[in-house]
Amino acid sequence: MDLSPGQQKAVFALVVVVLAALGFWLILPKVSHSHAQAQPTPTPSPTESVPSPAVTSTPGTATATPAVTGTGSVNIYGWLPFDQQGLAAAATVTEKFLVDYDTYSYTETAQDYVGRMGSLVTSQLGSSLQALYSSSGVAKVRNGQQQVSTGTAQINSLRSFGPTSLTFVVTANQHLVTAKGTSNGSNQYAITVTGSGTSWQVDNIELSSTGQF
Repeated sequence: MDLSPGQQKAVFALVVVVLAALGFWLILPKVSHSHAQAQPTPTPSPTESVPSPAVTSTPGTATATPAVTGTGSVNIYGWLPFDQQGLAAAATVTEKFLVDYDTYSYTETAQDYVGRMGSLVTSQLGSSLQALYSSSGVAKVRNGQQQVSTGTAQINSLRSFGPTSLTFVVTANQHLVTAKGTSNGSNQYAITVTGSGTSWQVDNIELSSTGQF
């Protein structure tokens, strides 16, 4: 049966209403369920907020995706080319080296001075330190003043890192006894260690602010 134009408009409007109602009925349960599941994100209290350590990376260092534990905490070592044990080992070598670097006596030879560092330094750096210690100008002042020095060291920060090297900024404190009296001083160095895992050696030392020592 043919419908009049008025009847056709009425039927079309009815179809639109029915389709709209059907769509609403299908969508409503999903929206209601999602709304019921959503929970507001709690604002952490000041005591729960722990800043992430700032670490400077050398150019070209690959960035890994950090591992996330079941509790939602981030494993910072997932970003780095070394683990916690490796970093601790490198830091220990750095501090021990700087203590030996500033501990010496006018009565000991260059071989004794560098030999005390043992495997803490690379052979190249060991040779450089031995040459510096025995140089005529340095030796003359040390022997003339009868210098006896004792050093301590404390790491301030990790300046840069790569797959096989780490550079720490370290403060060295020196207690110096001479024939003329006693004095105390300090310097800040950038010390680079090379290696991997828990095996590291000091490869370079320089003043942190004025370039290579």
